[in-house]
Amino acid sequence: MTDDTTTTADTDHARAELADLIKDFRFAMITTLDAQGKLVAHPLTIQEAEFDGDLWFLVSKTSSPATNLYANDHAGVSLSSNDHWVSLSGSAALVDDRSKVRELWNPVVEAWFTNGPDDPDVGLLKFSADSAEYWDSPGGRLASVVSFVKAKLTGESFDATNEKLDL
Repeated sequence: MTDDTTTTADTDHARAELADLIKDFRFAMITTLDAQGKLVAHPLTIQEAEFDGDLWFLVSKTSSPATNLYANDHAGVSLSSNDHWVSLSGSAALVDDRSKVRELWNPVVEAWFTNGPDDPDVGLLKFSADSAEYWDSPGGRLASVVSFVKAKLTGESFDATNEKLDL
């Protein structure tokens, strides 16, 4: 018999850990399908630190990520650092919300959009995750190397967390 309370608690913990990992990332690779059905990855800057299942990006409405999403809204997001890796699957779309664009606007964005937040080319891309997988190797690069060497010497598995979850 499965204890549903434990399962819910474990899922809640995994979701909280996922959100905690994502808040430390500034950049992401969003993968879309082009007109020929090929996977294409694009580097984008994450515009919101709080992860609730959605990620927000400011993009040109004529950019390849935006135009690809008109034909097929399936998308993936990958995030990577020295000791954390996240893969999200879901869908994405351009959202027409000028107040959200202004809310997310910051000086860094002005490097790409010199006409400001009211520039008609500024698009708001919303990625909505429906599943996630993450790997976390706490302690940074040195701890990862030590865990790897320990695993090779002792035959024990590498000391890292790996979770898959539906969102």
